[in-house]
Amino acid sequence: MTELTRLSLAKARKGLAAKEFTALELSRAYLEAIDSGNSAINAYIETTPEAALAAAQRSDEKLAAGTAGPLEGMPLGIKDLFATKGVHTQAASHILDGFKPEYESTVTANLWRDGALMLGKLNMDEFAMGSSNETSFYGPVVNPWRAEGSTEKLVPGGSSGGSAAAVAAFLCAGATATDTGGSIRQPAAFTGTVGIKPTYGRCSRWGTVAFASSLDQAGPIARTVEDSAMLLQSMAGFDPKDSTSADLPVPDFVAAVDRGVKGLVIGIPREYRMEGMPSEIGALWDEGIRMLKDAGANVRDISLPNTKYALPAYYIVAPAEASSNLARYDGVKYGLRVTGKDITELYELTRAAGFGREVKRRIMIGTYVLSAGYYDAYYVRAQKVRTLIKRDFEQVFAAGVDAILTPATPSGAFAIGDKAMKADPVKMYLNDVFTVTVNMAGLPGIAVPTGLDSRALPLGLQLIGRPFDEETLFAAGRVLEKAAALDLSPKDWWSAK
Repeated sequence: MTELTRLSLAKARKGLAAKEFTALELSRAYLEAIDSGNSAINAYIETTPEAALAAAQRSDEKLAAGTAGPLEGMPLGIKDLFATKGVHTQAASHILDGFKPEYESTVTANLWRDGALMLGKLNMDEFAMGSSNETSFYGPVVNPWRAEGSTEKLVPGGSSGGSAAAVAAFLCAGATATDTGGSIRQPAAFTGTVGIKPTYGRCSRWGTVAFASSLDQAGPIARTVEDSAMLLQSMAGFDPKDSTSADLPVPDFVAAVDRGVKGLVIGIPREYRMEGMPSEIGALWDEGIRMLKDAGANVRDISLPNTKYALPAYYIVAPAEASSNLARYDGVKYGLRVTGKDITELYELTRAAGFGREVKRRIMIGTYVLSAGYYDAYYVRAQKVRTLIKRDFEQVFAAGVDAILTPATPSGAFAIGDKAMKADPVKMYLNDVFTVTVNMAGLPGIAVPTGLDSRALPLGLQLIGRPFDEETLFAAGRVLEKAAALDLSPKDWWSAK
């Protein structure tokens, strides 16, 4: 029954409707795949087989009664950042040890409302802080893709590495993810999957563990553009419990997928052709431009002059907000507690034991830039730069550009434990160079697999859209997907034989 796990969400939904198989059979196939392959990939922190099978049984009853939801019976993986009632929710951190919330995040509640079911909680960089999924308390996630002729273990990207790896390795039909500076789009590009970071406010942040509240946004990772549209259709929507949630109707994203790009203006920002960019990334970008032109789009050279300031500004704003958000984890109310001689020592010992190295680094950076004497010099200045970055995009879109095409990442997947990355955190941060502008400006962005590098590893291109115009991104992304026509099934080395 493992062939069922190879179906896209759209094909699985059609198969269920045609009674070619049942939701119970589909869920069992995925649970068998997880049992066989997760020990090698480490995508799941915890699985929920009993709950999944019970939900699948209910889905079969709804399918039989003709009351099925749009995602009825679809088995999903849920990033460990989303609160799931009564189920492990720890942001892949030791400091939330044993935490099982008594409430459900709005995003997951929306998915269950529409008939989806949960296979388990997915690994991630601790508190979503990382670009390689190596900072998790539960160990690194392994990319299902390997370089041609090599057995070296590669990173799946981060922070949503568990989500991307699980989708790419056929361990779930789709997955939830979050994106603060590229944490959906970069892992999607590294694993040959599709990931969309919606406009800030399109999905509720209620019940999602916060990293940087003005940047965080939930979105899906899936195998195809159509699948990602199906998932976002259910995940999105206004939520009165989240003051940053946009009170706007959710468009029919799935209907937009095949509408094409004829007559659209696609901007190509000259500032993204950065010094030292690998030639194969530049070649992929040029190929993407050709694909869109061939489909009837008009391509225009544009300028986003403040792009060069985005990465340093992001790594001031995000740690500052993280420092504030993570102050609540003190060993008193929930999670890990390391006792000391007094309350101050309890705080110190708990936080020292509970947080990993990268999280501590960002808390210290954030505390520093918010401290007296440095607030104006760093944080206020970074927010001014953020305003300029947002204005760059506003001016380009006001001039008639419908979407912007850029690379998604500066390279393909690199090795787990890469010495250069470990020795210099800034090198790791540079993985976000093409993605952070989107979060700083609150815009939607989608990563679509468009080619392979010289090692036969997937590479992706990024499309950036106007605020709340995810529909154009799905349409343009589908054009790239069809034109590239890639086989995005990594050779299965992870399943127990």
